[in-house]
Amino acid sequence: MATKADYYELLGVSRTASEDEIKKSYRKLAMKFHPDRNPGDKAAENSFKEISEAYEVLSDPAKKQKYDQFGHDGMRSSFGPGGFDFSRDFTHSADLQDILGSLFGGGGGGIFDEFFSGGGGRKRSGRNGPQQGADLRFDIEIDLEESAFGSEREITLPVNDECGICKGSGVAKGSSKETCKHCSGRGEVISGGGFFQVRQTCPICGGAGSVISKPCRECSGSGRIKVRKRLNLKIPKGVETGSRLRLAGKGESGSMGGPPGDLYVVIHVKKHDIFDRNADDLFCEVPVPFEIAALGGDVQVPTVDGYAMLKLAAGTENGKVFRLRGKGMPNVEGFETGDLHVKISIEVPVRLNQKQRKFIQDYADCVENSNYPAKNHFVSKAEAFFSRKKAIGK
Repeated sequence: MATKADYYELLGVSRTASEDEIKKSYRKLAMKFHPDRNPGDKAAENSFKEISEAYEVLSDPAKKQKYDQFGHDGMRSSFGPGGFDFSRDFTHSADLQDILGSLFGGGGGGIFDEFFSGGGGRKRSGRNGPQQGADLRFDIEIDLEESAFGSEREITLPVNDECGICKGSGVAKGSSKETCKHCSGRGEVISGGGFFQVRQTCPICGGAGSVISKPCRECSGSGRIKVRKRLNLKIPKGVETGSRLRLAGKGESGSMGGPPGDLYVVIHVKKHDIFDRNADDLFCEVPVPFEIAALGGDVQVPTVDGYAMLKLAAGTENGKVFRLRGKGMPNVEGFETGDLHVKISIEVPVRLNQKQRKFIQDYADCVENSNYPAKNHFVSKAEAFFSRKKAIGK
């Protein structure tokens, strides 16, 4: 009778290895010897059984202590006279499923259905039960005014809705679904046997467990038909580009009596002629006649609530920005309203008549350099530049 391999040697770890080291080593070996990666390889199958048995013992503190003290003889009372039983004695089955699930995409694969259910396999959720309808996305473009004050829109979108003739069953009137003979209604077929089994979706019924011999003519057996659905959409104040509105239960209808999906409306706000937006703040540039900027005066500024009066001091410079608190966009979550930032753009008059030109010329004749400090500062910087240029002989 062959001597059983040492569990520590099987996993390639020392007797002082930590729990994480044992788990890490098992993960690596399980990836290497898993039957799904080595179909038909009996040696890989045996190696996988051996490392799984070793991990079950060394990952359990009580069993590990008994193994360290008595070796394989100490495991007989744990596993019984028949030795290690994968279907009965895996006290760490959830842990092993988690490890193998992360390696092989969700579940441990057919082999773990065999391990953890006594050969019968885990119960799977079939596709012949109620299925929730798909979620839908609908993009809509709105004006800034709608974003500022909210609005209501009627939208039309194509969706798959429940067939009114067969009520979503997919079968013709007077007929019914039949149990799939290929999979006996299970929705899956099992190949292999003994220790390993491979489960696959039934190719005949597609996992539904039943077939339709006489499909509904209206929906061709799908249970759903394409329709154009009209919905009233309420757009709340403050939405901006990228905002998503969820309409629960307004997506595609479910199948087999399942609930409908949701509709997600994605907002896109058009570029505005006057205002630019950043979060809840608005920005606009207001042209101001040069005489008002020079002498001071009142300027009408548009806001989302109407005109506001902005009082300019004499000598207001071009590009100066004023902030009007609370004159921006409302916050979609009900927080403080944003601000309006107004940039002054001094406008030079054009198409002057003779009288106007004379007034400006009279002004030019009496103006002094001290009236233009910014110009004087610029000229002084230019002179300094030319002086440095001359100093280096250029």
